[in-house]
Amino acid sequence: MDSFAGKLAVVTGGGSGIGRELVRQLAAAGCSVAGCDLDPGTIAQTVELALDGAPAGVQVTGHACDVADETQVLRFRDDLLAAHAADHVNLVFSNAGVGGAGSFVKDPRDEWERVFAIDWWGVYYCARAFLPLLIKSSEGVLVNTSSVNGFWATLGPGAPHTAYSTAKFAVKGFSEALIEDLRTNAPHVRVAVVMPGHVGTNIVGNSLRAFGLDAEHMTDAELEAARSRLIERGLPAGGVPVAELRERLIKANADFRDKAPVTAAEGATIILDGVRSGAWRILIGQDAARIDAFVRASPDATYDYAELGKSFRAAADQGI
Repeated sequence: MDSFAGKLAVVTGGGSGIGRELVRQLAAAGCSVAGCDLDPGTIAQTVELALDGAPAGVQVTGHACDVADETQVLRFRDDLLAAHAADHVNLVFSNAGVGGAGSFVKDPRDEWERVFAIDWWGVYYCARAFLPLLIKSSEGVLVNTSSVNGFWATLGPGAPHTAYSTAKFAVKGFSEALIEDLRTNAPHVRVAVVMPGHVGTNIVGNSLRAFGLDAEHMTDAELEAARSRLIERGLPAGGVPVAELRERLIKANADFRDKAPVTAAEGATIILDGVRSGAWRILIGQDAARIDAFVRASPDATYDYAELGKSFRAAADQGI
């Protein structure tokens, strides 16, 4: 797909981060876009930003949708087809995702299953809903966002990441399995899987909000009541006054977003360049590339953090 001009794209998780940047950059390239997000306010902001930089004739619509609910995904599909007067789509970016419920052993089952539902079932439901519409197009691309945690299932020593990693492994495997399926049964459609490392997004804050933990808007009493839940999540919530707790949580999200080696805009550009080039596997960030290289070269040492550290230092010394 050499050009996005005149195409129609679907972007989930379009209210912030990479999703928002995908909507903006696609619209700027002359592509009409239907974006969705769990938060209707953020997707409405994305629409305004995207239209501001789009050429005449480009249509951008925003929709509220919880991708973990198949009924809502199907409604999103029907609404966007009506809004764009379309019977097919050309691009689908299954980008929505949240973190949380790192421990299968300790974290509540409902939280674990909520993270898994958004990160895996959301991709599955969108593929079920939109793949037939991609097949109706003259050329189509399904782009599924996995993660570096789709081939390395941890955040490091003492930091299990089971719900997210399990889902992202599933997304990676599903996407790879579709390569031959599409090649055999719908050769004008292809699939790409995105494997980001640390990209500057609001996923920390968004993940907390997905479980009703919005540090910016909760009252002091609500935040105090949630302290134990935050500690269970491994967040720095113990032994400080509630005002400082609020500041810590807001800062944790800001630091993850603002101190990342790759910005959300840069991540979106890498994805779109990969789609244009025909890549089926799109890594984002030096950290993703280094971990990928280490796991492939030393599969038995994947979770040997000392060996991983040596590999990172060697790569850094070589400027890789």
